Amino acid sequence: MTERSKPDDARVERRAKGLTAEEQENGVDDAEALAEAVLEESDLRAADRTRTPDGVVEHRRSEDTVDLTEE
Repeated sequence: MTERSKPDDARVERRAKGLTAEEQENGVDDAEALAEAVLEESDLRAADRTRTPDGVVEHRRSEDTVDLTEE
């Protein structure tokens, strides 16, 4: 999938029918437009694993996220 291509209609339809609980709770005016936008971003991220909205990629190890000291 190129950066400008759109997800196929079947994927958009499946995603629109499977709104997340948060999306359902907040209400969605156009489920298909939301689904298309979500899938486009997902496809771009899958194609370029270093692509992020702010351009920052964090590389952490599990030991960087918790305190491993014993008490």
